[in-house]
Amino acid sequence: MNRLVLSLGLAALAGAAVAFVVTAPRPVGSERLEAIAALEGNAEAGETLFWAGGCVSCHAAPGSTGEAQLVLSGGVRLKSDFGTFIGPNISPDPDAGIGAWSISDFANAMLAGVSPDGGHYYPAFPYGSYTRMSDGDIADLFAFLKTLPASDIASLPHEVGFPFNIRRSLGGWKFLFFTDQPRVAPAANDAQIARGQYLVEGPGHCGECHTPRNPIGGFVSDAWLSGAQNPEGEGVIPNLTPGGKSIGGWSASDIAYYLESGFTPDFDSVGGSMVEVQKNMTHLTGADRDAIAAYLKALPERPNGWE
Repeated sequence: MNRLVLSLGLAALAGAAVAFVVTAPRPVGSERLEAIAALEGNAEAGETLFWAGGCVSCHAAPGSTGEAQLVLSGGVRLKSDFGTFIGPNISPDPDAGIGAWSISDFANAMLAGVSPDGGHYYPAFPYGSYTRMSDGDIADLFAFLKTLPASDIASLPHEVGFPFNIRRSLGGWKFLFFTDQPRVAPAANDAQIARGQYLVEGPGHCGECHTPRNPIGGFVSDAWLSGAQNPEGEGVIPNLTPGGKSIGGWSASDIAYYLESGFTPDFDSVGGSMVEVQKNMTHLTGADRDAIAAYLKALPERPNGWE
């Protein structure tokens, strides 16, 4: 009996040790951080990444328009099965925002989901997609963010209950689902599709809404961009693959025009949460919108992910 208790105790200790290691935050490697820090970020180029990444959609004050969207004081509420996440202040304010961050702090947040104090960020902040961004784009985006107005409005805490409020447990989620690998096989010898893949899978983080998830919030890996239940509980998010009924029959030029104008081929207009995304897409170049369309048309056909 004593031997059994001892064995169980040792097994529990071993399990706890493994869990402690697995769930530990893993920042970006020092060599890569040094390489990023050595780059001179281009704020003008960073503005394209800013709009491609949809930063205003989560970090501008709710309902803001025009120049007010560039004041990234936070406050947007994102409802989910795990609680409500509230977009934080990421303005250059040194106290309320990220004005005191170094480029290494920013890179760790974007590429590893690790905060300056070494904790895990919730993946409502789509670092699971941003991790595919290049070093140069990280430096450029950071340079642009530093040019924006500062706001001293304090970030609100997320409304997340037990057990999801245990930040350390996010290390287990990362262990299972966090990867910087392509979501589909990279395009071979097609620069336009490769650019579209980078924008969609990386800064554009389209899969965060358009891919179904399993019960603990990981992507269903073989259902990339096939559509999903709306996390806020009403309706569905469309299937973006050629197998979808929503845009499956659209041409690449139809998709690109929709991203530019907000109009479908039958002259219906964009609606729902896509309104904000489409507004962001108008700030991209025509070539980038064409690249996104080319990538979507090159995807394998998949049935609707919510069915």
